[in-house]
Amino acid sequence: MSKTKSKPVTVKLPHPIARSEKSIESVDLRVPMAGELRGLTLSDLMRMDAASACALVPRISSPALTKEEMAAMHPANLLELAATVAGFLLPEDQLEAVNQ
Repeated sequence: MSKTKSKPVTVKLPHPIARSEKSIESVDLRVPMAGELRGLTLSDLMRMDAASACALVPRISSPALTKEEMAAMHPANLLELAATVAGFLLPEDQLEAVNQ
């Protein structure tokens, strides 16, 4: 199955994000399309660069996280989200090898 048709990945946040009267405990991330990668460097995303992850995640998350929420988030949350994004960029055969 092609990754572009795959379902979103649910990322459980180690530290929930407070938004108004709600708490965001998990975020769904979908595989980014080429246009959503504009202005970003793939190698930076693969290295889990914080600035690159903070720029991309609001474009592919549900609920959509804001840039302000990304900037204020706990590093453990950022690591979980950035690792998921990096996984999206791996070729399918390498991703299968990692998951075994």
